[in-house]
Amino acid sequence: MEKMIQKSAEYIGGQLPQIAAFGLKIILCIFAYIIGKKLISQVEQAARKMLQRTRIQAGAATFTISMVKIILYVTLILGIAMQFGLKESSVAAIVASGGVAVGLALQGGLSNLAGGFLILLFQPFQIGDYIISQGYEGSVQKIEILYTTLQTMDNRRVVVPNGNLANNVIVNVTAADKRKLEIKVGISYQDSIERAKGIMERLMIQDADILSDEERQVFVAELGESSVIIGMRCWVMTDQYFPVLWRMNERIKVEFDREGIHIPYPQMDVYVKQSES
Repeated sequence: MEKMIQKSAEYIGGQLPQIAAFGLKIILCIFAYIIGKKLISQVEQAARKMLQRTRIQAGAATFTISMVKIILYVTLILGIAMQFGLKESSVAAIVASGGVAVGLALQGGLSNLAGGFLILLFQPFQIGDYIISQGYEGSVQKIEILYTTLQTMDNRRVVVPNGNLANNVIVNVTAADKRKLEIKVGISYQDSIERAKGIMERLMIQDADILSDEERQVFVAELGESSVIIGMRCWVMTDQYFPVLWRMNERIKVEFDREGIHIPYPQMDVYVKQSES
């Protein structure tokens, strides 16, 4: 037993330099990662400031920064791995074989990457635009390498894969400075069409946010089953679209009530037939 203990102690004593060297290498690699992470953060900030001074589109700037950040982190990790005996030839082999494997496993990710390039190339929208796609809508906050981030009107964050955006219909609500506003409201068949049209014309003239140098229309849009549908069209600045829409809806209802014009709602007449006893 004593001989076994002595041999074990001698073996461990002989391995201590290697263990110490390996432990020191781990500590140095940890420090290298921490320092490398800080350097990457500084490079990211410097690149962001440099791109902000140029005329590059904001979406392209965020996309480029995220791409550079990923490349730097991959380089840092591979550099640390080489300190543990990983050779350059092995790195090349890993990158080549891993690229195929990752490409097959992450087809959706590659689709998102390609979608990001297409978005930056054709620019269907930019940062700050309000878009609608696949049932989601909001203001574009970030265009990154794989995903685009939207901020909804009720302050929710929606992250949409770039591949989905590139392969589906995108409605860019704020692409133009002006938008045409259309409102339709039903009035009773017993009420005067001319009075209703006059009220809507007057409200358009009185509203300061409705562009006076653009065409304004009030018309009979439809003769419905239970109401006459009166429509109005006018132009507003894009950022005033919803405030004007909400304000005009309220004013139309108030003015119609004041003038005695009725907005009918669906009704059902039920006739009960009593059987003779």
